[in-house]
Amino acid sequence: MARPTSRRNVLSAAVAAAAGAGALSAPAARATAASDAAPAAEARRAGPAPLVDNQFWTSYTDWRFGTAHGTRAVAGSRPGLVIAPPAGRTDYTDPHTGTTTSWEYATWTSPVHRSSVPATEVIASWNAGTPAGTWLQVELRGRYSDATSSPWFTMGRWAAGDGDIRRTSLDDQSDGKASIWTDTFSIDTASVQEGASGLRLDSYELRLTLYRKPGTRLTPTVWRLGAMASGIPDRFTVPASKPGLARELSVPRYSQNTHVGQYPDYDNGGEAWCSPTSSQMIVEYWGREPSSADLAWVNPAFADPQVCHAARFTFDYQYNGCGNWPFNAAYAATYKDMSAVVTRLSSLTDLETLIRAGIPAITSMSFLKEELTGAGYGTSGHLMTVIGFTPGGDVIANDPASPSNEAVRRVYKRAEWETIWLRTKRYNASGKVVSGTGGVCYLYWPAHPTPAQRAALAAVGIH
Repeated sequence: MARPTSRRNVLSAAVAAAAGAGALSAPAARATAASDAAPAAEARRAGPAPLVDNQFWTSYTDWRFGTAHGTRAVAGSRPGLVIAPPAGRTDYTDPHTGTTTSWEYATWTSPVHRSSVPATEVIASWNAGTPAGTWLQVELRGRYSDATSSPWFTMGRWAAGDGDIRRTSLDDQSDGKASIWTDTFSIDTASVQEGASGLRLDSYELRLTLYRKPGTRLTPTVWRLGAMASGIPDRFTVPASKPGLARELSVPRYSQNTHVGQYPDYDNGGEAWCSPTSSQMIVEYWGREPSSADLAWVNPAFADPQVCHAARFTFDYQYNGCGNWPFNAAYAATYKDMSAVVTRLSSLTDLETLIRAGIPAITSMSFLKEELTGAGYGTSGHLMTVIGFTPGGDVIANDPASPSNEAVRRVYKRAEWETIWLRTKRYNASGKVVSGTGGVCYLYWPAHPTPAQRAALAAVGIH
């Protein structure tokens, strides 16, 4: 399971302090295509106003409508953004190696997106290829409900490999109204308490900076950039959803615990590898896998070397862990023709919609041992893969916190699981109020989905 880190623990404490003031939690943590998506779509039409806004730029038109300095849009079956003649040159000192290197760079800034949800949190996602000698940075600037603007916050410095830079989040970013907690923009507790309804983020723009070695024709290619903005109310429980699907997907099963002690430089080894282990299961479900050359660095005595590979290439050198949510999505999208996002869903009905279309999901949650029957453990932050539902509506999950690959498949009680996943506040073992993730999940799917898959994704807000 994921090992909690200091910044997310601090954020949990801040959320707990705001519990009585309306603060929002922060992370710890079918016959036709139309009928496939009908349950979730109908629920959204009939239910309350949405609490999540997803915006992604992916098309040739999208890339042409941004503000470009040294970038250009490329057409084709998967449109993207690349470096044209670069905008300039800069030096970057890697904080994790101390090495200063010169890079050519180019930028692209998205149009301003006005969120349909007055937001307290925003999580960016990107899908890109970064050949050796290239990397990218993603930044966010927002407009608050008090008509002021934030500075540009860095949401991640990322490369698919680790030979040029160390992929990293940035600590200690704040403007007194909001802060960046590893991978999440979050309105500060004091700001949430201001006024009757509290400060919110009304709109934002994202800025990409693409880097390459000087004098080369190398370039990153970015196929998807966007963010999930949310305004989830504080809640210890959620209304129970009605079962609507009995189906199980055939997803590979990998245990993180079989890797305990392996490669401790990456978050102390397999004990903390729930996120990359889950990511690797879904990558392989879609028929992708690292090559033998990719895995040549792994000790041949280790079983399932692809899990070690996923841990290494999701590792955030500042967070000191493999649980950076956007880095996991970006890793999945390094495989041929794969798309990936971080988002929030509203209920198990949404997950049923995805499973019906053949799309599993990776969910983030935290719980006490006695809260999830059959788990056998408690956790302050864990990722597991939802692969289906029983005829009675219970959740079938591939839980990487299992002693062996054979033991990974679990069935969890629907009501327990739904509450644990969707709540934003919970009590820890000491009786203290701490945060829950409020429905955070990773979704990975083919870049060219079937009509049924496209409809299911649209029904949960992903386009």
